[in-house]
Amino acid sequence: MRKLIWTLAVIAPMLGSAARAEDTIKLGYIDPLSGGGASVGEGGLKTFQYLAEEINAKGGILGRKVEIVPFDNKTNPQETLVQAQKAIDAGVRYITQGNGSSVGLALEDFVTKYNTRNPGKEVLYFNYAAVDPAMTNEKCSYWHFRWDASSDIKMEALTSYIKNVASIKKVYLINQDYSFGQSVRSDARKMLTAKRPDIQIVGDELHPLLKVTDFSPYIAKIKASGADSVITGNWGQDIALLLKAAADAGLKVNWYTYYAGGAGGPTAIKQTGLDHQVFQLTEGFANSGHQAAMDYEKAFRAKVNMSLWYPRAVNEMRMFKAAAEKANSIEPVKVAAALEDLKLEVLDGGTGFMRKDDHQFFQPIYISSFGKLAANEPFDEENTGWGWHLVTKVDTPQAMVSTTCKMTRP
Repeated sequence: MRKLIWTLAVIAPMLGSAARAEDTIKLGYIDPLSGGGASVGEGGLKTFQYLAEEINAKGGILGRKVEIVPFDNKTNPQETLVQAQKAIDAGVRYITQGNGSSVGLALEDFVTKYNTRNPGKEVLYFNYAAVDPAMTNEKCSYWHFRWDASSDIKMEALTSYIKNVASIKKVYLINQDYSFGQSVRSDARKMLTAKRPDIQIVGDELHPLLKVTDFSPYIAKIKASGADSVITGNWGQDIALLLKAAADAGLKVNWYTYYAGGAGGPTAIKQTGLDHQVFQLTEGFANSGHQAAMDYEKAFRAKVNMSLWYPRAVNEMRMFKAAAEKANSIEPVKVAAALEDLKLEVLDGGTGFMRKDDHQFFQPIYISSFGKLAANEPFDEENTGWGWHLVTKVDTPQAMVSTTCKMTRP
């Protein structure tokens, strides 16, 4: 009897741990937590941790708690694959990543091959910010879902706006030298030529990703070109330092950006003194005017002490929960099937949906400008006293592009 009691005393905690593990859905967060992309990676991690806590406070997903498990990939594709395997070895079957399309393409390929070799142990890749169009076109995968608008969707929205701004005559393109930055420059050239053939592209520059510490030589080229506007997909320290160099040089142009709202960007914009001359394309923003989203922003800032950079992450996690409940399962194969063509009322208002053909999420796109706040705009950024202001909204049907994806389904 004593031996039996001793055995039960030893085994019981182990059984409890196993039960708790089975009751947890592990979401592997693979993004830069060190190096040049660390600021945006840390912000993303805090966002997903907040979202997991929110879901868990409401009963979890099918009664299971969500756990965010962070992995540092240093914005490096090879390191990402190492971390992805570590995540899988730790019991992760859902992975989310966003910063760097070169990383995203490598991860998409890895997950696809892993699932082919490991039937019954499939893993899903939830993409919240890697926006190379190839990921939902020629490289598309059944195991990949993207909640951010691809770079061509964003450029379609931006150039449709620029088409009607007669004052834009000379545009300078500056982007990071990897797949995403290259797609921004090629899309800008193609779409500007089609919609505003009178606009001159007076410069087209690519620079190393997250390696440049002094952008003053690039700013000198922009200044010498006579450009009145700059288009850039830069993110992380590359947009913050670019704008800082512009402020130091007194460059007075309009900036059309994808990610100026990230860490350090708003502070750098304020330093330029360009009041509502820096624009950003997003799926939502703090002063959007949609009350539910603004209430959410207030609660998020109070808890996390940062702005909600990623409304799409909110949409991603809400859709994950909805798909699991629709499938009545947390098995990745069943969740993937439930996600296809699933509709969602997005955080900032309006309907979004996950297109079955390529697993690209479509949603309204906002163009906003950064500057002095109006009376009905309560949120500033980085304690600058300036904030984002609505310029125009592109509704979901007008934010769609075609796909060349030929998806292989299990």
